[in-house]
Amino acid sequence: MPDTNGRLVLVTGATGYIGGRLVPELLRAGYRVRAGTRTVGSLRDHPWYGEVEPVQADVLDAGQMREALDRVDVAYYLVHAIGGGGDFEETDRRAARVFGAAARGADVRRVVYLGGLLPEDEKLSRHLRSRAEVGEILLASGVPTVVLQAAVIIGSGGASFEMLRYLTERLPVMVTPTWVDTRIQPIAIRDVLYYLVAVAGVPDELNRTFDIGGHDVLTYREMMQRYAHVSGLPRRRIVRVPVLTPRLSSHWVGLVTPVPAGIAKPLVESLRNTVVCDEHDIAAYVPDPPGGLTGLDRALELALKRVRDHDVATHWSSAEMPGAPSDPLPTDPDWAGGSLYVDDRSCVVDASPEALWRVIVGIGGQNGWYSWPLAWRVRGLLDRLSGGPGLRRGRRSPTALYTGDAVDWWRVEEIDEGRLLRLRAEMRVPGLAWLDLSVQRDEQGRTVFRQRALFHPRGLVGQAYWWSVTPFHGVVFGGMQRNIARAAAAAEAGATVVPGRVGGAPVDR
Repeated sequence: MPDTNGRLVLVTGATGYIGGRLVPELLRAGYRVRAGTRTVGSLRDHPWYGEVEPVQADVLDAGQMREALDRVDVAYYLVHAIGGGGDFEETDRRAARVFGAAARGADVRRVVYLGGLLPEDEKLSRHLRSRAEVGEILLASGVPTVVLQAAVIIGSGGASFEMLRYLTERLPVMVTPTWVDTRIQPIAIRDVLYYLVAVAGVPDELNRTFDIGGHDVLTYREMMQRYAHVSGLPRRRIVRVPVLTPRLSSHWVGLVTPVPAGIAKPLVESLRNTVVCDEHDIAAYVPDPPGGLTGLDRALELALKRVRDHDVATHWSSAEMPGAPSDPLPTDPDWAGGSLYVDDRSCVVDASPEALWRVIVGIGGQNGWYSWPLAWRVRGLLDRLSGGPGLRRGRRSPTALYTGDAVDWWRVEEIDEGRLLRLRAEMRVPGLAWLDLSVQRDEQGRTVFRQRALFHPRGLVGQAYWWSVTPFHGVVFGGMQRNIARAAAAAEAGATVVPGRVGGAPVDR
């Protein structure tokens, strides 16, 4: 490992899947870390928050990037606009140019970028083409840059791993497109992190790309069979057909897996490309990881263990997208936006504030939403069919929440421990929506559960949407509040609370 000598590094995308895992690795290696993100508050629940310098770093904002890169020795560019909506290629292009210019102006010694493996003599998918272009922009920025090119990354919480996992687990027999027989060289997340840390110490003048990959070269079909074997499932029956287009495939993946079609489509399109390392030149500057590169079976075992132990450190759904909307909250002092509809409900709970809080922070995912499960599932399916996340994203952990975590179609926007959980809707709705779940005490010292649904409509369609769903609020939100209160009381009394049931009785519909 390099002599870090307390050097300052910037990690952009610090809330993302790779960035959130790289930060603690850099700290262990002795670097001082500046963690960059569009919303600094989204960092505060990470266990390493107190050891880093948080900084607002929207890669599309030249001013923010100049401040974030001030006095930085090594800068990691770990941001992609995939899944952010609109023209992600143009967004990636603009962001890379802003970042490169800011790094040059700040006299950064080294830029490190993680891109994708590129096949020779094949038409690239939009996703791989954009990643290649970002690498080229950074290599031409005037700052020495190392571009690490990797194929499928195997690690708990990663989008590619989640696709592999859910397709294999849920479909013992599957009809697949021709990409199922494309050759791939996957790499374990631990090896990716090892290389990312190590290349910070390569010679200053080095400016080039390096292919990185694991030992195994196999097809996606073989990867699914290997996953089935490692996870103890019967061998899968896979039938390849030539008529499934990337668009149809992405919708199919979006329905079967937690990965929404907006992210699945560019990933699926990339599976048609052969992604195998052409060289292993990285070994001339960085030795292989101690004990050698991780084999596919071992990488799958490690990822599955983390999933089963509920120890997934970061998740693909937690990443912030450059150019994603950042609208003000309805509680912000300068908030102004016309109509704001509120469904506000409070009730006294026969339980301690601590018991009620434990139920609140466990909401969603496998634990459900404590009211009319069929209605939630149907609404989730409709959301996925329209390109939204639906309910398939679940939770990173069944018990712990970070600010910025995805919870089904919600995003954790605010956590005031023991007091308030604020969720922001990412489902497809004609407006902005939040759900506040808070724990209070009244004048008599009783525990009070307050639940607020807030909606800021967009145009007449948004107005019509609110009034069309208002008649169901009593069933959905009223039932949710009653059942959360019952679950807290049951937990206080020592009863086992089963998701979808409270104290052994079905939840209110």
